[in-house]
Amino acid sequence: MINELFQVKIRRVDERLSALGNVIACNDHVAIVHAEISQETEEALVDTLKTEVFRVSLGQNALVGSYCALSSQGCLVAARTPPETQRELAALLQVPVVAGTVNRGSELIGAGICVNDWVAFCGLDTTSTELSVVESIFKLGDHGQPTAISTQLRDTLIESLL
Repeated sequence: MINELFQVKIRRVDERLSALGNVIACNDHVAIVHAEISQETEEALVDTLKTEVFRVSLGQNALVGSYCALSSQGCLVAARTPPETQRELAALLQVPVVAGTVNRGSELIGAGICVNDWVAFCGLDTTSTELSVVESIFKLGDHGQPTAISTQLRDTLIESLL
């Protein structure tokens, strides 16, 4: 029903690495995945998301979805990701890559942020310095005034917290 209403493609995969949010990070053009993800899941990503898929690790962190957040504007990786890995990832993704944290120093980026090309939602413990990094790398708020959709999303989120 949801896929018919919003014209969203939904695909079920049979994957040993079942927490897909921890092993996949993607934007509109590319997906980076855990090195041990199955070939069938990789093919499903290509078919469903229409992206290129690359098997990578972020230094010692194989769980790419846990240790990075990705949009078509930029990529935030865990603070301890080696600079060489950041440069390689930037060349692969064709977006700027910066190391940082969310939620007062947590390197579990994927657990503390949800981002797309026009808005980011961060955990409540995210500091103003961390938010500045997020806004900068993902090029959020560059247009001076917030967009109508980001204002509406923010207002809805605030109302739900009250």
